[in-house]
Amino acid sequence: MPHPNRDPLREKLIVALDLPEPAQARAMVERLGDSVEFYKIGMELAYGGGFALVEELAGAGKQVFLDLKLHDIGNTVEKATAQIARLGVRFLTVHAFPQTLAAARRGAEGSALQVLGVTVMTSYDDDDLAAAGYRLDVKGLVALRALQAKEAGIAGLILSPEELVATRALVGGDLLLVTPGVRPAGAALGDQKRVATPAEAFRRGADHIVVGRPIVAAPDPREAALAIQQEIAEVFA
Repeated sequence: MPHPNRDPLREKLIVALDLPEPAQARAMVERLGDSVEFYKIGMELAYGGGFALVEELAGAGKQVFLDLKLHDIGNTVEKATAQIARLGVRFLTVHAFPQTLAAARRGAEGSALQVLGVTVMTSYDDDDLAAAGYRLDVKGLVALRALQAKEAGIAGLILSPEELVATRALVGGDLLLVTPGVRPAGAALGDQKRVATPAEAFRRGADHIVVGRPIVAAPDPREAALAIQQEIAEVFA
């Protein structure tokens, strides 16, 4: 859980450590220093030896988001979630299928772990969903997943900036809304298709934003992080 003496505004920015090796991630955390309080560790880093880093960051008082997007039979998801809860992680992602959501909630019971359901990947658009066999478009599928997540009793959702306003209206304050696909003005979009600036994301209803390459690949990552923190502070001033 957040440290009682920490400014909650500083935790609204989650920096994605999208790096292949723990040594590189540790060096990035050192460079960022006190400009960042919340880190995301995704599959590449986790499977490259990053699970030890999860415990190191949590032990150092940082907040950790473990982005594994679990999806399997309920028993497996439940037990995997219970194991992850022991690491001191704050957020864990699972794919937002009803059985998976319910299993992850059971696995997190009695811990501080908050489960987030991934609605539709920010690299997908309507054509991608159609090609995958979905009958709903992005907006329709995100809305369905949001209602299913609320019913399952999990903590929140991962969704793109484009669905924030409609989803906030649908679920109110019952779910945390965490959005990747956030790019500072003028930054390259990379493989993201549904994006917004940090200020736009928060004005649309986000609780946290996830930013990776615009910070970790910047010439001065700390300066890039502080610029986003300043933009956040201005939104909530």
